Amino acid sequence: MPRTSSPVAIIIPARYGSSRFPGKPLAMINGRTMINRVWSLACAVADVDVVCVATDDERIAEHVRSFSGHVVITPSDCTNGTERVLTAAEMLATTPAVVVNLQGDAVLTPPWVIAALIDEMRRDLTVEIATAAVRMDKRTYDALRTAKGHGEVGGTTVTFDRRGNALYFSKSIIPFVRKDGQGNDADPFPVFRHIGLYAYRYETLCQYISLESGPLERSEKLEQLRALEHGIPVRVVEVDYGGRTHWAIDSPDDLKRVEAIIGEEGDLVPD
Repeated sequence: MPRTSSPVAIIIPARYGSSRFPGKPLAMINGRTMINRVWSLACAVADVDVVCVATDDERIAEHVRSFSGHVVITPSDCTNGTERVLTAAEMLATTPAVVVNLQGDAVLTPPWVIAALIDEMRRDLTVEIATAAVRMDKRTYDALRTAKGHGEVGGTTVTFDRRGNALYFSKSIIPFVRKDGQGNDADPFPVFRHIGLYAYRYETLCQYISLESGPLERSEKLEQLRALEHGIPVRVVEVDYGGRTHWAIDSPDDLKRVEAIIGEEGDLVPD
């Protein structure tokens, strides 16, 4: 994808005081801290103008500086990661045209997945927000359905129209798949798992933060539904993890699973 003159910033929100996992950004994973791993993945994406960590905690900031990372100190009263990302973008020396919100625990996100969102924003200048999704197969679908049946809330699915614009995001599995409609070679499996990675036009991010949450967002506890409820299209980019595993880190126990995945699949972060 040819380089454009519009600056692109990848901003990584990192908060020390997580109620479920205090100090999570500084947790060690195979010899590197979580935040160092995510920063390294972001730096591996080509044609990005700025990569920075946005935090309100000096312990995280000091650590980021120790490996020569760019850090922005944001106010402690940011209500969520998206607001922290916008605040950091406003503090950069040059206002970016495109802002990528890369979660501070996204240690298994391949750089090519991040690049796919940026490429879509450059390819189609009408796209205001872009996010990623992976097509599920029967095995991963059955695993998610079993987990949901046991009461787990993790795992978001998304449906979208023929242009790739989101119709709905849900913690339920959508669409409902009948036994006689589970897909074949001519009709691929129709369920997509959403990846919590976003690229915004700067002006759209400013608008989004100013909007009130609606009943769908409050019900599902999914921030991206705010955009849909207010009529802002969200482009869903189908990405391929290349056989690699996507896994969220919500607790210290997840660190062991992530370390095992890295051991089995290889490390995305160079030595």
